[in-house]
Amino acid sequence: MPNARRQAMLLAGALLLAWCAAQLCLWLDTPLPWMIGPLFATAAACMAGVPFKAPVQVRHAGQWAIGATLGLYFTAQVMATLASFAGWIALAVLFALVLGVLSGRLLQKLSGIDAVTCFFSMAVGGASEMAAQGERHGAAVEKVAAAHSLRMMMVVATIPFAIRWWSRHGLNAGAELYIPGATEVHLAGLAVLIVLTSLGALALMKLDSPNAWVIGPLFVAIALTASGIHLSRVPEWMIHLGQLFIGVALGSRFTPAFVHTAPRFMGSAAVCAAIMIGAGAGFGALLSALAGINPGVAVLATSPGGIAEMSLTARVLHLGVPIVTAFHVTRMVVVVLMIGPLFRRLYK
Repeated sequence: MPNARRQAMLLAGALLLAWCAAQLCLWLDTPLPWMIGPLFATAAACMAGVPFKAPVQVRHAGQWAIGATLGLYFTAQVMATLASFAGWIALAVLFALVLGVLSGRLLQKLSGIDAVTCFFSMAVGGASEMAAQGERHGAAVEKVAAAHSLRMMMVVATIPFAIRWWSRHGLNAGAELYIPGATEVHLAGLAVLIVLTSLGALALMKLDSPNAWVIGPLFVAIALTASGIHLSRVPEWMIHLGQLFIGVALGSRFTPAFVHTAPRFMGSAAVCAAIMIGAGAGFGALLSALAGINPGVAVLATSPGGIAEMSLTARVLHLGVPIVTAFHVTRMVVVVLMIGPLFRRLYK
């Protein structure tokens, strides 16, 4: 069978499996069913030896849907409100940097792996960005990527479930409801939105920006929405498909090689990830008390997860989507820019 045809059939199989898993999660009433189901089903299949692999275009399409959707929440009123959180966002970014450094040192002691690999494995940034920066400094790239993938799966497997359980017991009572600027789908406006946000992503790709297909559409949608230009909302089916694509892209990282990646290192990384999740939740609770932010919003904003996963959880649970997004976008940008100089400062 020609390679292209084989890859197309494998992708079709992965998407079909992901859709079935999403339907199961809908029936089970789990949070983020369109991401959690595809993520765990694809990961299980890949670890069992099925050679699923999501093309980069699938991941980009999923990221576009999430970035464009999140950007529509940033009305002028919301932007003015977010300005009052600038100091707390800076404090949360500092916390994330310190947490990553301390977790890296703990990982080194537990695993016996070199300091460079451990440092970039625990930095609270994206897997691809941290792997790329780690490679420049001599880290073991496969271990860095594996540690980040493991942490992301642990975050997705715990934080959304915990937040929803707490929300049913009054944790999110009184949370401020944020509504997107565009409330209806207009086909012509949607087409323009797709073109403009995609151009934003392509521009950031030219600049070699991290997470270009999330940040580009997000920033363009924010600029339009804050200016009072409401072209269209993103249809729910696109948002669901975007989550499914991201779930498949994340799940396909868990190959058989991942299972056999330095068991002691991966066990140590799991322990450190669990500590990071707990520390993030604790800091979120403290931030809630000090800043007056709803506890569910604060925990999502300070968790060591990704922009898409945590912001989508906020959207599904009707929490402060712009607040969570602002915290995570700022942290991602600062970590990507600062992690190299910080490493050189600490390990010169």
